[in-house]
Amino acid sequence: MSRIAKNPIALPKGVEASIAGDIVTVKGPKGTLVRSVDPRVRVQIENGVISILADKANKQANALAGTTRANLSNMVIGVSSGFVRKLTMVGVGYRAQAKGNTLSLSLGFSHPLEVIAPEGISIETPSQTEIIVTGCDKQRVGQVASNIRAYRPPEPYKGKGVRYSDEEVVRKEAKKK
Repeated sequence: MSRIAKNPIALPKGVEASIAGDIVTVKGPKGTLVRSVDPRVRVQIENGVISILADKANKQANALAGTTRANLSNMVIGVSSGFVRKLTMVGVGYRAQAKGNTLSLSLGFSHPLEVIAPEGISIETPSQTEIIVTGCDKQRVGQVASNIRAYRPPEPYKGKGVRYSDEEVVRKEAKKK
């Protein structure tokens, strides 16, 4: 079995997990997440610990066990503390403003862009050039942040655009005479 799948997942206080057939449900203070598990992988919950078991003879089941463990771990972290993705905007006139579950972006186009946050995801703007995407589902938080970044990805010459706060843009040298 993979090294990742061997590690059990401890459930923190206030988090409950249950299994019904191939569906695992994790409930916590930040929300509820549901995920189906491949039938070749067995999930057990005992004494506040989730453990993953796979058929040792099947190579695919071994690989799926590690993926399943990582997904379940992300679910537990998400419902207990949540996930955050920060974006920054670099460029003259680039602005963001959150109104309820709608994000209005001014990115140098002739019109402002309106981004509607999906259910379970919240978007905040502490300043005009910062965007914070939060939620309990790691995949959805990352996807929403990626969609916002895709409207104006950072360009390599001046570095203008929407980027992740921890992203480093490799700058190119301009053409010489």
